Amino acid sequence: MPLLDPKTWQSRPLSGPEYAVTEPATGDTLATVTLASAEEVGTAAEAARAAQAEWARVPHFVRAGVLRKAGDLFAAHADELRDWIVRESGSIPGKADFELHVAAQECYEAAALASRPAGQILPSEAPRLSYTRRVPVGVVGVISPFNAPLILSIRSVAPALALGNAVVLKPDPRTAVCGGLSLAAVFAEAGLPENLLHVLPGGPDVGQALVADPRVPVISFTGSTAAGRAVGEAGGRHLKRVHLELGGNSALVVLEDADIDAVISTAAWGSFFHQGQICMTTGRHLVHQSLYEDYVERLAAKADALAVGDPHREQVHLGPIIDDAQLAKVHGLVEASTSRGAKLAAGGTHDRLFYRPTVLAGVDDHTPAYAEEVFGPVAPVRSFTTADEAAALAGNGEYGLSLGIVTRDTARGLDLAERIPTGIVHINDQTVNDEAVAPFGGIAASGTGARFGGEANLEAFTDVRWTTVRGDVASYPF
Repeated sequence: MPLLDPKTWQSRPLSGPEYAVTEPATGDTLATVTLASAEEVGTAAEAARAAQAEWARVPHFVRAGVLRKAGDLFAAHADELRDWIVRESGSIPGKADFELHVAAQECYEAAALASRPAGQILPSEAPRLSYTRRVPVGVVGVISPFNAPLILSIRSVAPALALGNAVVLKPDPRTAVCGGLSLAAVFAEAGLPENLLHVLPGGPDVGQALVADPRVPVISFTGSTAAGRAVGEAGGRHLKRVHLELGGNSALVVLEDADIDAVISTAAWGSFFHQGQICMTTGRHLVHQSLYEDYVERLAAKADALAVGDPHREQVHLGPIIDDAQLAKVHGLVEASTSRGAKLAAGGTHDRLFYRPTVLAGVDDHTPAYAEEVFGPVAPVRSFTTADEAAALAGNGEYGLSLGIVTRDTARGLDLAERIPTGIVHINDQTVNDEAVAPFGGIAASGTGARFGGEANLEAFTDVRWTTVRGDVASYPF
């Protein structure tokens, strides 16, 4: 029996306009969903707050059981959910399988959070028991994007629920099913009580209402740096905690001792996986001058050999860009770069939303596709001569999300990493990595630090409460 039925997947009727769920590869309408209005955020937040009080009192093993069942359901319904991820977000099947794997693991890891030590005993100057314990924040607002819709929703939804919170989730309308309604269906089948998870697909007005609602004390936002700044500013005005996971322009540093035969596959994956539509995408290739010409030639050959097409009907390496607006941004940055002197070594063309993997050589600080986050399958390559120069180049810019360093001398790689500000480092790997057990987050314009995985989830979705207990009523001088 299918998990997702368009007739019943929006169990709570919404009052916004109807929205066509479109397949980027073909332009076909897959289904129609009803969007939320800004006014419905308050209704959902109130219902979530009412349900959360009881959920917080549920024994930890019951909450953990719901999360474990949800993890099992992502595996049990993998064929159906994979189809939605591939068709709705333009993912190749392998990327969809990765999302499903991570979604299940996020649920299993979240289940373990439910029984984590809740606090600590503190010393006290008075004759009393003094301790802290973690308590749920109440209602968590989650705003997630289109590019890895299932992962970027579940990694906030699962730990927030496991820790005793309710959730109001606003997925990107372009991926309302695999980033929102699929989660609602999974958790309903897993036994999550009603009103603990509200899915409100909608536009910026819905997100703004969610950030402003006083019943939602914590916002977990994943998206562009520009939108994140607006969310952070609004959250500050409303004195609420805002977790921001934003954009990036991550560097892959290839030192002179790197194995050039091995590194090209790593480099291509970092820039071209999911059409470069990932915050961690390798946006800058910094290559030692002794390897530079060979690197550009080989990476361009690799790019030219990759198949681009409809991932649902063909075996391809890259699928479509999500929509026309994003395609225009990508192509505009490539054209602006070549007009400023960058050499087009591969790609730079498209057929509808299918953009060829692109390699740009001869870039510098003023090359738009090098200086800015492209969010497309574009690999700008730049040379350096010394480790000091590599560190300076990699650390230059507003972002600080992920970093890859390729070298046969891993100690040297670690030493170089210490000199480059970033939230994530991978030695002898590219920049796109994710695991449910690992903290994830960037610094500077890439966000407000690690907020996923283990202790980071505890910090994100609970408050610390100090409690003291005396045997007798305390007495005071007056």
